[in-house]
Amino acid sequence: MSDRMPAIFFGHGNPMNALADNQWTRLWASIGNNIRRPKAILSISAHWYIPAVAVTAMESPRTVHDFGGFPKELFEFNYPAVGSPEIAGRVNELLGGDVHMDENNWGLDHGTWSVLCHVFPDADVPVVQLSIDETRPPEWHYKLAKKLAPLRDEDILIIGSGNLIHNLHAYAWGKHDVQPFDWALRFEKTARELITAGDHMPLVNYGSLGKDAMLSAPTPDHYLPLIYILGLVRDDDVVSFPVGGFDGGSISMTTVRIG
Repeated sequence: MSDRMPAIFFGHGNPMNALADNQWTRLWASIGNNIRRPKAILSISAHWYIPAVAVTAMESPRTVHDFGGFPKELFEFNYPAVGSPEIAGRVNELLGGDVHMDENNWGLDHGTWSVLCHVFPDADVPVVQLSIDETRPPEWHYKLAKKLAPLRDEDILIIGSGNLIHNLHAYAWGKHDVQPFDWALRFEKTARELITAGDHMPLVNYGSLGKDAMLSAPTPDHYLPLIYILGLVRDDDVVSFPVGGFDGGSISMTTVRIG
């Protein structure tokens, strides 16, 4: 059995999950309880989607509240994990030295902390975030992720945080027990089959998968973190889906664990 760290894609959904005790947050906590403590975490979040490749390189990243219209208690939530300039430098090295070292601008956004506050509730593991360059196509991100693969052998847990299916236009705001849309169920099924088979390129070039894919990922920001995790797969990795389900009919909460 390999000693390398797993890589995990989390469907993070509504930021209110940070404060919730529900089926998804309990399963996130279970994941944290069943993997060994990493040296550090590298997070690729849908919510740091900028025209550059950047990495948080500060000692104490702030908790970024990158949303509006939520209760005061969510804006007051703090996830006090330390950063790691050392790991940020290692990421820069692996990516060829062209990464912007962000020492004072960003921090940890809710794509990262709304999940990690359940996976590692004590905030006792250093966390570094890598941005998603919005100017690049999916295949570029898939190839970039492969350069990060050595981190898994260096006790670094790499997570992607987004949603396999994320269509807010179709989302049933405030409604309960909404059934997933047919197109969402079809794309979820297709994606799981391709991931299980190790057939990544149709998912990388997801536009080729037709209307269901376009409805499921009308913008690439929440989808691309999954592509990073797929880029980290090794031949002997076991793939599993420890979390599933839909929120509001059009947001998939699927988690994909590699290794």
